[in-house]
Amino acid sequence: MLRTNLATRPFYNERVVHLALALAALAVLAISVVDVANWLSLRRRHADLVGQVSGAESRATQLQQEAQRLRRSLSRTEVEAVSKAASEANALIDRRTFSWTGLLGHFESTLPAEVRILAVSPRIEKDGQMTVRIVVVARQAEDVDAFVEKLEGTRAFAGLLSHEEVLNRDGLLEVTLEGRYLATVAKPAAGAQ
Repeated sequence: MLRTNLATRPFYNERVVHLALALAALAVLAISVVDVANWLSLRRRHADLVGQVSGAESRATQLQQEAQRLRRSLSRTEVEAVSKAASEANALIDRRTFSWTGLLGHFESTLPAEVRILAVSPRIEKDGQMTVRIVVVARQAEDVDAFVEKLEGTRAFAGLLSHEEVLNRDGLLEVTLEGRYLATVAKPAAGAQ
């Protein structure tokens, strides 16, 4: 058998190479088509967003102008009256949502047998803190001190101080305590009226 090649040009099987190059070209073409489609889509989205931003900016400018016009039309006394009315309404809402059950529960769990409560008056300060004034009657100051320690031990009260101590007509010590009530104000349930 003859092993020499007598052709003037040797024959190489180039079909596999051409097929691989054609597949690579098709893959590059497919990726290019997908990239162009994505670019067009992103360009369209960008144009939409630019339109939305310019519309929002013009709307914001209109609203600012309207707000300035309204501010000029309102007098300072009207604004102060509305602000005062809103503060009063908020205070009424806070009073309505105040948990008397929680407060009285603290008193019930901490009240010594020798101490009696005459009056309780909670109020909400301007900073939102709840202050409680408690008037108690006891035979000895030590009994009142024990009551104050137990109340502060619940961590629902802080800074309870005696503001006034007098002997009443029955010879009992009447003490007015005042301090912060730290228990949270009950929030109305969603949908409750």
